[in-house]
Amino acid sequence: MPNTGKDPERGPSGPGKSLIVPHQEMVKRLLDQLELKYVVDEEGDLAAPWEDFRTYFMFRGEADEQTFSVRTFYDSPHGIEDKPRLYEAIDDWNRRALWPKIYTHTHDDGSVRLIGEAHMLVGFGVGLEHFVSSTVSWIRASIEFDTFVTEALGLAKDMASEPDEGNEGNED
Repeated sequence: MPNTGKDPERGPSGPGKSLIVPHQEMVKRLLDQLELKYVVDEEGDLAAPWEDFRTYFMFRGEADEQTFSVRTFYDSPHGIEDKPRLYEAIDDWNRRALWPKIYTHTHDDGSVRLIGEAHMLVGFGVGLEHFVSSTVSWIRASIEFDTFVTEALGLAKDMASEPDEGNEGNED
């Protein structure tokens, strides 16, 4: 078989298709381009905070087994009695969406929180375009899940009880 410059398992190869091993500075530059605020936490991980959740961008492992993870922690606490309803909503999401995959975490105080994760093996290198498009897609999907779960569980804020913009404090 002639060499066509394509490996059926890996896609196009050869000049112009070099692989990179992503790192935290690369993610910071991407977040800057997306105009997203971020902090570096006490463990050295990047975190982008939103109003009701925060997303972490983490590298774990060594050499060829290094992974890049985007993990979102949704802040709304739920009671342990809500788990069946939560499972129904997140099962629906996990069936329909590629990422993030969502699961529950029960804290010692009995409160239940939702966590979303997406991972990519990066130790052997990845295409820059693939890395960027996957990371952006994971961020967008994390935001979409927040909207999805709020609607699925009927947690949407009651707009009628919210003050009109520009009229805050004018209740005379």
